[in-house]
Amino acid sequence: MNQLQFSGHESFQCRNLWLKKGYDYITSDRFSGFNKDEAVLELGVGKNMVASIRFWMEAFQVKNEKEDTVSDLGEVIFQENGYDPFLEDIGSLWLLHYLLVTNPGRRASLYSIVFNHFRKHRIEFKKEQLLNFLNRYIQQQDESHSENTVETDVGVFIKMYYQPTSKETGRKSIEDAYSSLLMELNILESIEVVEGDRPEIYYVIKNDVRDNLPDEIFLYAILDGIERGVFGYSISFHQLLNGENSPGAVFALQADALVNKIERITNKYNGLVYKEDGGVKELQVSRELKKENILEQYYVS
Repeated sequence: MNQLQFSGHESFQCRNLWLKKGYDYITSDRFSGFNKDEAVLELGVGKNMVASIRFWMEAFQVKNEKEDTVSDLGEVIFQENGYDPFLEDIGSLWLLHYLLVTNPGRRASLYSIVFNHFRKHRIEFKKEQLLNFLNRYIQQQDESHSENTVETDVGVFIKMYYQPTSKETGRKSIEDAYSSLLMELNILESIEVVEGDRPEIYYVIKNDVRDNLPDEIFLYAILDGIERGVFGYSISFHQLLNGENSPGAVFALQADALVNKIERITNKYNGLVYKEDGGVKELQVSRELKKENILEQYYVS
């Protein structure tokens, strides 16, 4: 099994246009590799940002890990007439969030750990509490990672999702503060709690309704889980809500919201049956349903 990874992003969260920039570079006649000096000129960013773009392309499963080629999904999204090359659709951001959390190569491991494990212990947390959990988790995996590296990764994670207030932005440039790719999902919020005589910032990833999560992206996640062996073709409600890389865990869904989304997709698509048998609620999925077709219907229909 691949080791956990908490580095590679060069301390940069993924910016809005980086995946498109990376796609255009790889697929151009001028591509000579990410380690070449030419990459700095072609991508129009510093050397460290070039490495970060490559990392995030792999973390979001837009680029194949072991070679400088675009994945099939990256191709259909980012090509000139692709589904959403400039990521203007909120469904694309939810899809990328899902791909980041479920990355099979353990790229950007923190994201999987947070949504699959940490949130089962607490949904409100200080940075120190998340860092302590990660260090314990690393020990349980019998691995060793620099605490400074993990702490930097926590900071990148927060910048990826959190939309700061104008007060929090301070002297940072507007571009730096509001250019994070997944900020629009509003997954990560903050609250100020007075502890003793001083305020403390807690971050919150609450279970929510996720009204802006499209039915097709939700169904894509289920079909992808079946394809990867996470689920069978009969999936219990408990698995869909709490299982590792389940839509309930990855999208931080309320139980009632999960029921509603299951009912919506069963009404919309043939080949899905949701029923209760002997007190066990389960979703039955036809083998004829393919995730690529569902994605095409979302973007093309």
